[in-house]
Amino acid sequence: MNPELSLILGGVRSGKSGFAEKLVRELDQPTLYLATGVPSDEEMEQRIRRHRESRPSHWDTLEEPVDLAGCLRGALASTRPPAVVLVDSLDVWVSNLLLKHEDESGEALEERAMASLSQLLQVWRSSQTALFLVSGEVGLSLVPPNPLGRRFQDLLGLVNQKMADAADRVYLVVSGIPIEIKGEIKGSNPGIEIP
Repeated sequence: MNPELSLILGGVRSGKSGFAEKLVRELDQPTLYLATGVPSDEEMEQRIRRHRESRPSHWDTLEEPVDLAGCLRGALASTRPPAVVLVDSLDVWVSNLLLKHEDESGEALEERAMASLSQLLQVWRSSQTALFLVSGEVGLSLVPPNPLGRRFQDLLGLVNQKMADAADRVYLVVSGIPIEIKGEIKGSNPGIEIP
């Protein structure tokens, strides 16, 4: 197994999670699905249920809203470590982090998020595990009308940039169509190469 890092970006209902799951299914390796969603209301419970039903039953699932590095470290130390880890999603993780530390300054929260991501990357780099990260692309939307929304958008933008920089491959999914924007271009879809 090649321990590559892939980042799959897209808007709400773009098909990014489905595309990430397709990429992981094609590897046909022991897989851990690391879910960040918290069933905070009935609608979110339904979203989580749909995601559970869409993935293969033989994949292991762990639910962790904030401590991604600790969760991955524990999974990799198990007697059956996964060959592939799919984290869905970084945008929900950012939301969880923001709500948990809402009273912190923007700078302190950015430092916390970047340190958490650095820990996640460190844990991953010490393994032979392929890592797939799903995240919402916020750069194409309007600036939110409230401070909390703007903090979320700004923080997620920084998170996505950090992970895209670390990634071997980055995909953007638009209306169900994946475009590879970083990495080796495959097939007839040339995508956009970013140096």
